[in-house]
Amino acid sequence: MAIPNTWGAPYGGYGGPPPAPPVIPAKDLRPRRLWYVVAALLGAVLVGTGVTLVVLAIKDTVNSVDTAHTFAGGEPRTFGFTRGKTRAIYVSQSRWGHVDCRVPRELADSLTKPAGTFRVTHGVRSWDRVLEFTPRTSGDYPVICTSEVPGAVFALGDKPEVAGMVGGILAAVGCFLTAAVAVPAICIVTAVRRGRHRRQLLAAAMPPMWGPPPSGAAPWPPAGPVA
Repeated sequence: MAIPNTWGAPYGGYGGPPPAPPVIPAKDLRPRRLWYVVAALLGAVLVGTGVTLVVLAIKDTVNSVDTAHTFAGGEPRTFGFTRGKTRAIYVSQSRWGHVDCRVPRELADSLTKPAGTFRVTHGVRSWDRVLEFTPRTSGDYPVICTSEVPGAVFALGDKPEVAGMVGGILAAVGCFLTAAVAVPAICIVTAVRRGRHRRQLLAAAMPPMWGPPPSGAAPWPPAGPVA
């Protein structure tokens, strides 16, 4: 003989599997996935800028030596000069040796030895800056240099802008560091906030964990006051 169920529906949803969690479309989450694209573009721009700054700094340094118009020791070579624009004389030799250079007196009274050393490597040759002078007039004038090292080769060039080169490299490093910090930070913040928003939407869409309270009279204890 079957006993009727006087309690109504099972309390708390017992008797059946729990409902599946709703599916939250990725497009409904905030912030949007567009921020991942923004992070990637920002990183590409910063890295590209840093590489460009390094390339320009190296290019300017290498181009400071006019390697296309070199001359041997004891060989006079005529160059064009601009008044007030400081020029430098570079030497490429197998070992260190004393260098002596001369220019016409009407071009410059004297040549000075730089306070610091500066070396540029271009191809298979390394060029050391040995002397500098500032022309006091414009025009074409000969330059002649000699070295105690046989086979030394000379070249004229610009005064190296060390501060500008260092500044460019430091700016490039700053771009690389900014990219290394900003890109992961944007991605992490976006992922965390999207995960939090997903949990909020799931909590709002899920049914209550407990079903409706039991209905009907309980079989025990019997209804009514106890004598």
